[in-house]
Amino acid sequence: MEHGINLDPTQFHCSICLDLLSDPVTIPCGHTYCFRCISDRLDKEDRRGIYSCPQCSLSFRSRPVLVKNAMVAVIVSQLKNPRRPVAPPASAVEYASVNNDDDHCFAGAEDVACDVCKGRKLKAVKSCLQCLASYCVKHLQSHYDAPALKKHKLVEASANIYENICPRHQEVMKIFCRTDQRCICYLCSKEDHKGHAKVSAAAERAERQNELEESRLRLQQRIQDKQRDVKVIQQDEDAVNNSANSAVINTKKIFSEVIQMAEKRVADLSEKIRSLQKTEVGRFRKAREKVEQEIKELRVKDAEMEKLLQSEDHTRFLLNYPSMLHLSESKDPPTIRLRRRQHFDKVSEALVEARDKLQEVFGEEYAKIALTVSEADVSVSNPNAEPKTRGDYLQYAQQITLDPNTANPHLFMSKGNRKATFTREEREYSYHPERFAYSWQVLSKECLSGRCYWEVERSGMGVLVAVTYKDIVRSGDFNQTVFGYNNKSWALDCYKNSYEFRHDGERTPIPGTWSSRIGVYLDHEAGFLCFMSVSDNMAVLHKVHTRFTQPLYAGLWLSDGAAAEIFKFRTMGHNGTI
Repeated sequence: MEHGINLDPTQFHCSICLDLLSDPVTIPCGHTYCFRCISDRLDKEDRRGIYSCPQCSLSFRSRPVLVKNAMVAVIVSQLKNPRRPVAPPASAVEYASVNNDDDHCFAGAEDVACDVCKGRKLKAVKSCLQCLASYCVKHLQSHYDAPALKKHKLVEASANIYENICPRHQEVMKIFCRTDQRCICYLCSKEDHKGHAKVSAAAERAERQNELEESRLRLQQRIQDKQRDVKVIQQDEDAVNNSANSAVINTKKIFSEVIQMAEKRVADLSEKIRSLQKTEVGRFRKAREKVEQEIKELRVKDAEMEKLLQSEDHTRFLLNYPSMLHLSESKDPPTIRLRRRQHFDKVSEALVEARDKLQEVFGEEYAKIALTVSEADVSVSNPNAEPKTRGDYLQYAQQITLDPNTANPHLFMSKGNRKATFTREEREYSYHPERFAYSWQVLSKECLSGRCYWEVERSGMGVLVAVTYKDIVRSGDFNQTVFGYNNKSWALDCYKNSYEFRHDGERTPIPGTWSSRIGVYLDHEAGFLCFMSVSDNMAVLHKVHTRFTQPLYAGLWLSDGAAAEIFKFRTMGHNGTI
C-alpha cells in the first residue's frame, strides 16, 4: 500500500461472519462489524431487550447506534482493489463514502444531493450551516483543509437546512429561548428576547436529550410490556383453541363410546331375541308337525269311514263300524297348542320406555353441557384491566384443594379435601414436618401464581381466609404461625357478620354485613390481592397492593364450631381444569 504501510487483511475481518468487512459500522464500544451482521444480531437481541458487543461483551441499555466507519471502509476498499489509489479521508467519521465512482454513491430520489457537483450529482455527506449548502466527500474536503472553513458548523446532510436559519436575520439559530421555548439567532436574543432565559442550543439539546433518552427508555419498557401482553393474549388464545379442540375431541369420543355401548346393547338384545325366537319357533314347529300328523291320521280314518258307509255288505259294515266309532284323544290339549306368546311385545314396550328415559336424561344433560359452553367467557380483554363482575373473576377461577399433610389435628378434611371442619377431638394424623402443630389451620396443595380466583363458603363461628408464603412457621409463637399476625401472610377474619383484615399484626376493621361466601382474587405478578363478598355486584371488602417475593398458597384457619368449604367450580378459568 501507499506510504510504505503494510496492513494485515485479517485485522479487517468481521468477527461475526469472519469475512472481510462489508459496509463497516462501529458501535459505541469501538468495535467494527459488517452492517448486515451486527444488524441481524441486534434484531435478535431486540426480543430480549438486552444488547451487547460480540467481542468485548459490553452491555448497552438501549439498542446501539450504528456509525459508518469511513476510514475502515476506505482501507477495506483498498484491500479489495489494491490497484485503485484512494486519497486519505480527513476524518473517519466525517468521510462517509468509499468510492465516488460506484453507482451507489450517486444521489437518488431520497438522498440529499451535493450542491457543488456538476451533471450527475453525488450523495451529500454533510451540510454546512454557514454556507447553507450540502457537500459530497470530494467537495467537503475544503472544509477540512481551508483555515477559514474549518470553523464552519457541519451537520448531517439535510434537505431542510434552512430550518436552522433565522428567517428574519438570516443567521444560524444557535440560541434557545427557554422563556418562549424556541430557537433564535444572536440578533434575536439582543432584540425581541432581551431579558429572557437563554442558553446555547447545544446546552438545551444536551438537557433535552437526557429527557428524550429517559422517555425512550420508558417507551421501550412499554413496548416490552405490550410484547408480554401480546404473549399472554397469545397464550390465552392458544389455551382457548386447545381447550375447544380438546372439548370437541372429547365430545366425539364420549358420544362415540355411548353409541358403541348402545350398539353393543342392541347386538346383545337382538341375539337374545333371536335365540328365544329360535327356541319358541322350534317348539311351535314340533307342535305344528304333531298336529299335522294327527290331521293326516284322522283323514285316513275319515276315508275308511266313508268307504265303510258306502259298502253294500251289511255283515262287513256291522263287524267294522264299532271300531270306527272310537276316536282317540288329542295328544296335546287345545289350550296349550294354541297359546299365544307375549314375550316380544313386552320387549318392545320396555324399549319404548327406555327410549323415553334416555331422551329425558340426554335432554337434561345436554342442556347442562350447553350451559357450560355458553358460560365460558373467552373474550379478549385488556390483560392489565382489573376484573369487575363475577364473570370477569371466573375467567381466572382455579380449583383449590386442601393439603391434609398441613392440617392441624383439630381439622377434619372432607369432600375431596375441599372442606375443613373443626373437631374438639384431635384426629390421629401421622407426623409430617409441614403440619401445623398448634394453630387450627391448613394450607392448599396448589401453589398460586399469575392470576387466580377462588371462593370459600364459611359456616359456624370464626374463619380466617388467607394467602401465605409456604415458609410460614408451623409450630412456635402464636404471632409467627397464625395467618395475618406476621409478614408472611394476609388474612380476612370472618367472625359471624363482622370482618377484619390482618397483616403483620395490624388490623383493619371492615364495616357492614356481608354474605357467607368470600371470593379471593390474586394477581401475583402485579402484587394485587382482593377479598370480596360474593354476590352479583361482588362487593370489595379489602384490597392489597404489595410486592410478593415468594409463591403463595391459600390457607384456612377455623375456630371452635366453624367449617369452611372451598367452592368447586363447574367450569374452570384458564388457570384450572374442568
